[in-house]
Amino acid sequence: MATPQLALRRPPSPFTRMAEARARTDALFDLLPPASFYERPIPERHRPIFYLGHLEAFDWNLLHAALGLESREPTFDQLFAFGIDPVGGGLPVDTPGDWPSLGQVEQYGRQVRALLDEQFPRSTDVSDPLLADGTLLQVAIEHRLMHAETLAYLIHNLALEKRRGLPGPTADFRPAPKQRQATISVGTATLGRSRGAGWLGWDNEFERQQIIVPEFSIDVFPVTNAQYLKFVQAGGYEDARYWKPEDWDWRSRERLEHPHFWILRSGSRATDRDTRWGHRAMFGTIPLPAAWPVYVSHAEASAFACWAGKKLPSEAQWHRAAYGTPIGGERMYPWGDAPWGDAEPERARGNFHHGHWDPTPVDAHLAGSSAFGVCDLVGNGWEWTSTPFAPLPGFEPLPYYRGYSAAFFDGKHFVLKGGSSRTDACMLRRSFRNWFQPRYPYVYAKFRCVEE
Repeated sequence: MATPQLALRRPPSPFTRMAEARARTDALFDLLPPASFYERPIPERHRPIFYLGHLEAFDWNLLHAALGLESREPTFDQLFAFGIDPVGGGLPVDTPGDWPSLGQVEQYGRQVRALLDEQFPRSTDVSDPLLADGTLLQVAIEHRLMHAETLAYLIHNLALEKRRGLPGPTADFRPAPKQRQATISVGTATLGRSRGAGWLGWDNEFERQQIIVPEFSIDVFPVTNAQYLKFVQAGGYEDARYWKPEDWDWRSRERLEHPHFWILRSGSRATDRDTRWGHRAMFGTIPLPAAWPVYVSHAEASAFACWAGKKLPSEAQWHRAAYGTPIGGERMYPWGDAPWGDAEPERARGNFHHGHWDPTPVDAHLAGSSAFGVCDLVGNGWEWTSTPFAPLPGFEPLPYYRGYSAAFFDGKHFVLKGGSSRTDACMLRRSFRNWFQPRYPYVYAKFRCVEE
């Protein structure tokens, strides 16, 4: 799949970006044979057939009225309108037969695109200011790119024989760097952003909030597979002392003994040597890469931190380590204020923007380090924080998508920062916030620990 070029000084038009975003998701759907659209690789998620329709239905439901278009398929507009929150309302119980045929959904998508594309050239001349200034197009683009990441880990969980393969992964035997801590001096962390400069973010990114963060220390690198293996071998999954009660109940109920992305080869035991462990990469299994970040749920990350006598960072601490400077200022990105461009040497700054299917060693992108020398903050896996997902002061729901964030301000989700290898560059902005429930192990999420 080709990587589109992002210009640093003249951003592409919204229409060009929409075409690029569609190409991203189309390429992911191309990995699925017809029958696999009706599989359910993750119990808490819809089947891929839903997402095939959802991406087009979202664009249509968001844009058609402002463009003066009338619905041609109201049943599909409604059927594919909304996704589900993992674990939020119980597991879905639909069957493959409850969904339309693949051909019907593909035809619906072609029709929606044709109708919208015909009207896009006049979108700047309409009376709706949110369409005229490009806001709604940017919402549609980022929504699609978010789902490109969802689709990646959804497909990742399909059996290899149920997807079209790409070249298998190469084993990575590089040793993990020795973990060390960076001292982060007292200073200000700026969360969120101010309004008034056009569409720059989702509702949970507003308003701007400044927090004074006391001095603390933080892991220079995310916790690696090698580090986490020590926790597993020390019996961390068998000792309730390290787990919150609700997390321990989940671990016991699911009979978890190791991270979701690890496999223990046949006949092996959790106490065996690390060579017995494998990593389920996107297109095959390889020996557990010691230097890659471990992907785990918030529950597992919290248990490791407790075992290590540390904590997960708060959202403000993470911001201070990522964007702050020893002299008190703040950067737009960990490496500075220059935006990221899709060219070398920018690729040395992190594993993001669809550059890889899998993680890379945590010390592979030193050019992306923060002013405090903290590495691998942006890309290579979202990073868990200890902060429950909640509104910033001055929060207002989006008038055109009122439930985007507000439905999840329930104390049951936690903020993640940074981005993964499948996160588009447009979502690397400092104010962007992701969130998931604590016992959802499928997302590309890593973590690091702090001491106060």
